[in-house]
Amino acid sequence: MKSSLPHLLCAAFVRKLPDPLFYRYRPTFVMAQSSADTATVRYATEAGTLSPSECGQALSLESKAMPDAVLGVLAGNVPIILTLIQELAAYERASDSVLATEDTLRASLSFPSNPSAGYAKTLLIFPSESSPSSHCAGMALFFNNYSTWRAAPGIYLEDLFVRPEFRGQGYGKRLLGELALEVKKIGGKRLEWSVLKWNEPSIKFYKSVGAQQMEEWVGMRVDTEAGLGKIGAWGSGVEG
Repeated sequence: MKSSLPHLLCAAFVRKLPDPLFYRYRPTFVMAQSSADTATVRYATEAGTLSPSECGQALSLESKAMPDAVLGVLAGNVPIILTLIQELAAYERASDSVLATEDTLRASLSFPSNPSAGYAKTLLIFPSESSPSSHCAGMALFFNNYSTWRAAPGIYLEDLFVRPEFRGQGYGKRLLGELALEVKKIGGKRLEWSVLKWNEPSIKFYKSVGAQQMEEWVGMRVDTEAGLGKIGAWGSGVEG
């Protein structure tokens, strides 16, 4: 799965929380050495460009370690997000499992134009300031989770993907770096994700950056209407 003077753009997320932690800080951008052209920040939504003050209220991402990448919130990038999801599914040999559409992504992702809506945020990384949306190098799509043992929030990385032609250039590391900074910024304790057992290149990469393989845990999932209906029959609906 999934990056040197990249241009990082953030397509937006935030799981519904009483206090929208991810929307309280003004982003900081630090220049770093890289072989790519100097990147700049661009902010946009479906309606157009956001002002710097709106962007500061909308997103908190601070870069200290990698290139001049740009962090931006682009609600207008939904088509490229869907394309990257489809490319990732093809890489994971699961293209038939993708049911997402542009409409369902717009309805379920969170954007700064409506931060109280939606459940997940997407980072998009571009090799340069002038790169068109179609030239996006990769993405990280993520949301909040919570650790009861540590009584602290964290981030669950749903998808991390760097296109083949951009791999080996630090783009994946940059995306992970931004997520790690975001975990620290919200007072979180964990950054976690899942990876297919056969995906040895990704497993090797993740271990190289310090991730631990959770040998004692087995993932469980219910993702069919029949399954949810069967379990839902045990409930009666929560009031309030």
